[in-house]
Amino acid sequence: MVFSRIFFVLMLAFPLITNAQEEDLLSLLGPEEETTEYVDASFKTNRVVNLHSLESTASGVLDFKISHRFGFLSGGFYELFGLDGAQIRFGFDYGITDRLTVGVGRSSLEKAYDGYIKYKLLRQSTGKRNMPVTLAFLATTAVQTLKWQEKRENFFSSRLYYTFQMIVGRKFSDRFSLQLSPTVVHRNLVATSAEKNDVYGIGIGGRIKLTKRVALNGEYTYVLPDQILERYTNGLSVGFDIETGGHVFQLHVTNSTAMIEKAFFTENTGSWTNGDIHFGFNISRVFTVRRKKE
Repeated sequence: MVFSRIFFVLMLAFPLITNAQEEDLLSLLGPEEETTEYVDASFKTNRVVNLHSLESTASGVLDFKISHRFGFLSGGFYELFGLDGAQIRFGFDYGITDRLTVGVGRSSLEKAYDGYIKYKLLRQSTGKRNMPVTLAFLATTAVQTLKWQEKRENFFSSRLYYTFQMIVGRKFSDRFSLQLSPTVVHRNLVATSAEKNDVYGIGIGGRIKLTKRVALNGEYTYVLPDQILERYTNGLSVGFDIETGGHVFQLHVTNSTAMIEKAFFTENTGSWTNGDIHFGFNISRVFTVRRKKE
């Protein structure tokens, strides 16, 4: 009986002794250093639909994009609901670092060439450094190369357009992300005195993750009153992102014909109520050009 009691007491004391030994050993290693964990994959690519998302292209990665917009569905059967006509843009985005991305592209609309630079000023994170949002700065320039129609003194500077944008967003959960994009578009030349050279607006974009590889995206671009002609409208786009290995397919409907900021903010003619919407897609294919050093 004595031995059984001693054995019972030792069994009760064994976990306490073991825990004490583990704590003594861990104390020899010093306190555990707290790390910073950065939030990623707020959006599947660096575009929502037309808007730049708060995501950047990873360091050393080249992202080749083809964007396509068919004609208006309101064209009916005669235009095969927009399939007879289309606008296209192809571009290259490259991650210089995980925070700095540059890109160039060419659009069939107005035969425009564009370039941009985007830098993440803040990154959403938890742990040692707690940052509730991601903040990025975007600057773009575009030049249209259509032949001049008017017989007057024309300047190259009249072809140029500039956009400056702050993108602030947050990944609220594994399934939901939201961003705001205050924007100013500068146009060196405007058609009439009723238009402003500097146009102020804001974009809003969101993402809802449906499955591991499919997400629902939406965006809306709003321009403040009395800056552009009355026939121009605000942009609304809704679509799905589908990830398949190295590709991301973005299928969407939008009333925005153009795919660069100076046009889908200030020269948008489509109206959802009139059926002036496009079916379109973006295809993104990434290539690792430079691998990170371990």
